[in-house]
Amino acid sequence: MHPPHHNLGCLFSQLGLPADPQAIEAFITQHRPLAQGVAIYRAPFWSAAQKTFLIEGLIEDADWAAAIDELNSRLS
Repeated sequence: MHPPHHNLGCLFSQLGLPADPQAIEAFITQHRPLAQGVAIYRAPFWSAAQKTFLIEGLIEDADWAAAIDELNSRLS
């Protein structure tokens, strides 16, 4: 059985953010670029709960890691 693949819309929903394509693009436009060398979970616009989710998703290489990596890439 393959692990579930989460897309950006699912990630935004999980983070409690609007998840429609226009809202995702607006969020990325508003918050990019991340400062060079700043990990996505250290960005100042996340709540404590969102930061924790992102850290756990990356450290544990969870099902969410690919979507988090995609968001990180788009914010760079």
